[in-house]
Amino acid sequence: MSATDEKAIRRVVTSALVGASIEWYDFFLYGVVAGIVFNKLYFPGSDPVVSTLLAYTTFAVGFVTRPLGGVIFGHFGDKIGRKSMLILTLMIMGVATFLIGLVPTYAQIGIAAPILLLLLRVAQGIGLGGEWGGAVLMAYEYAPKEKRGFYASLPQIGLAIGLCMASGVVALLSFLLTDEQFLAWGWRVAFLLSGVMVAVGMYIRLHVQETPEFAAVKARNAELRIPFMDMLRRYPGNVLKGMGARYIDGVFFNIFGVFSINYLTTTLKISRTEALLGVMAAAVVMIFTIPFFGRMSDRLGRPRVYMWGSLITAIAAFPGFWLMTHSGGNVLLVWLAIIVPFGILYASVYGPEAALFCDLFDAKVRYTGISFVYQFSGIFASGITPIVATALLKSGGGEPWQICLYVLFAGVVSALCAWLIGRSGPAGEAQAGRRPLRASGAGR
Repeated sequence: MSATDEKAIRRVVTSALVGASIEWYDFFLYGVVAGIVFNKLYFPGSDPVVSTLLAYTTFAVGFVTRPLGGVIFGHFGDKIGRKSMLILTLMIMGVATFLIGLVPTYAQIGIAAPILLLLLRVAQGIGLGGEWGGAVLMAYEYAPKEKRGFYASLPQIGLAIGLCMASGVVALLSFLLTDEQFLAWGWRVAFLLSGVMVAVGMYIRLHVQETPEFAAVKARNAELRIPFMDMLRRYPGNVLKGMGARYIDGVFFNIFGVFSINYLTTTLKISRTEALLGVMAAAVVMIFTIPFFGRMSDRLGRPRVYMWGSLITAIAAFPGFWLMTHSGGNVLLVWLAIIVPFGILYASVYGPEAALFCDLFDAKVRYTGISFVYQFSGIFASGITPIVATALLKSGGGEPWQICLYVLFAGVVSALCAWLIGRSGPAGEAQAGRRPLRASGAGR
């Protein structure tokens, strides 16, 4: 690879990573705050469980609208280009997040408050629905074929950075302010900061070029009239297998990254700051483990790494919650129970995931394909998970073991789908590290 090519890849990866980090910060900030602020200020009620469920319902709406964003931006991303869609999605997400920080409370404007919150959450979902696919595609399609697992995993670090920033900012505000100040105005600061971040991200993204692979499609005038319909016609099996593989990712992330905060603060009476710091520490660790497993997928095969990662990650929920429950309030044990399953093991799924999904489609429908697989499956894999977990916790009398069984079920489904992906092999041109699982050896 020439020095010019390396410089271009670094620029593209930086652009994708910075933008993805901002988008995930915006999206996860809502999830972090939903169970500790929105349930009190926007969905007040006599039953705190009901208020929390309502707050998490608006959180889930963002996942319901993400497929719409994925289809819209995937369509134009496969017809016009990846770069222009990434600029637009970043703008939509940033404006919506900034405005959430300005929405009056239920006590101030009544029912209009949760309605406005809901509409802005819809905008967030649409923005992120188009962002993820474009960001990973920029890195994947620029990278050498034998390193696509590694380079496609780098924008995935944006999830860890975004979660780290969201948890860190809220934790810092919780530490500096009293509970009254935090509920009155402190939480709004975290949302308003998005305006500054988006300005930085826009500047970086305006200075990258279109990917060579899509540029070649444009040069041949090979763009499809309706990429979505072509995706369904040519790749129905890959769509279903990709959605199934995504299951453990969405479930595990939202159990440990979103629901655990409410579980620790409400059920185990751990302070909000300590709970947020545990999630933030896991996110920091993930910054290093995501690319590690992305590189491993280039060497061992993406389906293989993803299959075993799904099973091991799912099983880790049991010791993780056992340690939380029996920590006796020891914050170091609580952090350990989050960091190992979430910061280390979960990365074995999320690291190879982007390239695994990109492998399922050719360049003419790839933006549409990976966006639909990732975002549509997010409705049941991610969006409803905090609601399901809250209901299972209540059903289990405050014990988390039903939640762990749900996570295990998701892991088995995802492992099976990853195995099927490995059996069928990649959809596009041959790439290193992507042989079917039935091949002998380590899958090279």
